Amino acid sequence: MGLLFLAGLVLLASRAETRDIFRRVWPVVAVCLLRLLYDLGNFLGHGLDGNTLDLPGQTLLFLAIAAVFTLPLQQRVIAIGFSLTTLLLGAASMVQRYGMGADRPYGLNGGDWASVEFAMYLLVMALLSMLQAIRPDTRRADRWLHGVAVVVGLYGAVLTQSRGPLLSFAPVFLGLMSWQAIRTRHWKRVFIPLAATLLGMLAVTATLHREMVDRLADVPAQISEYGDNAAGSSGAIGERLEMWRTAWQAFTEHPLAGIGLDQFGVYARAQVAAGKASPTIASYVHPHSEYLESMVAGGVPALLVLLLLLIVPAAFFARHLNHPREPVACAAVAGLMVIGLYSLCAFTDNVFYRAMPQSLFLFLVLGLTVDIGRQLRHSAHS
Repeated sequence: MGLLFLAGLVLLASRAETRDIFRRVWPVVAVCLLRLLYDLGNFLGHGLDGNTLDLPGQTLLFLAIAAVFTLPLQQRVIAIGFSLTTLLLGAASMVQRYGMGADRPYGLNGGDWASVEFAMYLLVMALLSMLQAIRPDTRRADRWLHGVAVVVGLYGAVLTQSRGPLLSFAPVFLGLMSWQAIRTRHWKRVFIPLAATLLGMLAVTATLHREMVDRLADVPAQISEYGDNAAGSSGAIGERLEMWRTAWQAFTEHPLAGIGLDQFGVYARAQVAAGKASPTIASYVHPHSEYLESMVAGGVPALLVLLLLLIVPAAFFARHLNHPREPVACAAVAGLMVIGLYSLCAFTDNVFYRAMPQSLFLFLVLGLTVDIGRQLRHSAHS
């Protein structure tokens, strides 16, 4: 990662073509810098601890790394690397479940509370592998590799029993398959992996891993049991609802400036001590919703910055979905899949509060954006 960062800095400083490509994709670059500047202002305005800037600082790291994508990289090698990574992470999930006895696999460096983020990471990687598997120009051997990566990655995600990411995966996956079918008119080639994936996931969850079905079936009961008193917030759903109520309260008290980055846990514990929130949420430091997290941290302005971070790149990718050149269109749909999955998961989980999922988001969104800019520039000059 450090070498990529240094290489990106050298390219930005010494290569006019790299700077020109960044100018072509300036809206996406600008919105990433806007988020960084807002976080810096929030940090200074609330007088927070220096560690608060660790995650926002990643933006500069990945902006520099994105410069590497202005080079004509070997796309096949990158695609194979992504699928091999998907295989590794899916295998790690199986080892943690069956070899280590973990109830919910959590990845290589996440810890017990990282199952949701690990599931989201796996599903993003599986979607990217699926995209390569269904591309008409993919070599047969590579197609098999990508297909196996999809199977292993999705199975590893199911083992995490993470409801939010798995439910968010469905519309994004259907969107990918619909785009491919409309673009290529190869309905059979799309229908077979679509049916196999959906039936396979349903069969696994309904037979081998009933825990997922039980967790989904338990949702209505937990919602009906939830109340404003402490006894009503037991269970994952009840705790989420109590965190959301507390986060909304913090937002209504500070709608413009918020209470500062990463301060929800401090606020929640104060509410618990005052008898205004359930003790079951005292150990949580984030409200399990990225949208509410931004509202708590910085009020309405922070929410607008978050929405821009999602909408501006999505609009950029959407403009190139039907580009006549296959590599450009595939990069665009890959970017939309990433943003789509993160946007949906953000309703019920924090997607940017750990280095693992935020790094993946910035790496893919900025990398794909710059890669599209490079291809468009090459087309304009050829």
